[in-house]
Amino acid sequence: MTKFIKLDPKTVYMNPFSVLDDNWMLIMAGSGDQVNTMTASWGGLGVLWNKNVAYIFVRPQRYTRELIDRSDHFSLNILDHERYKKELEYFGRASGRDEDKIAQSQLTLAYSQEVPYFQEADRVLICRKLSKQQITKDSFLEAGLAAKNYPIDDFHYVYVGEIEDFLIREDKI
Repeated sequence: MTKFIKLDPKTVYMNPFSVLDDNWMLIMAGSGDQVNTMTASWGGLGVLWNKNVAYIFVRPQRYTRELIDRSDHFSLNILDHERYKKELEYFGRASGRDEDKIAQSQLTLAYSQEVPYFQEADRVLICRKLSKQQITKDSFLEAGLAAKNYPIDDFHYVYVGEIEDFLIREDKI
């Protein structure tokens, strides 16, 4: 079993541009037999409301969004992109409504205080939901940005979560 070490997020350097854009992440939420994950490359890390936070963007039609809405927490899983590229692509393409994506992937589901994550992740951020807001067409200041990114008006929900635990694989320190 993989051992994870809990670190203070302020002591870890992680380039969010390469992690999200080049490597992607898996957003995971749920409990019991209703756990799902999805691939994401939009999001960020920072400080808001005097808390260390992660913010993520989830389209309204995603099954994972329903599970995030029913949960107090979600996890962000950062895996080795080259090693798990096939799984990352699959999680972005398939719907958890239609199949058990986690069972199909052969990745190992684990829990940190009832919050699901993957044992194969290099880093895991356990986040407690602080806010949720849907982007609207009126939110955009740059002409054409909404039309380019939302041709069917399926505007993302933005979730802000306080990073309660930053876990890193012991062999990645």
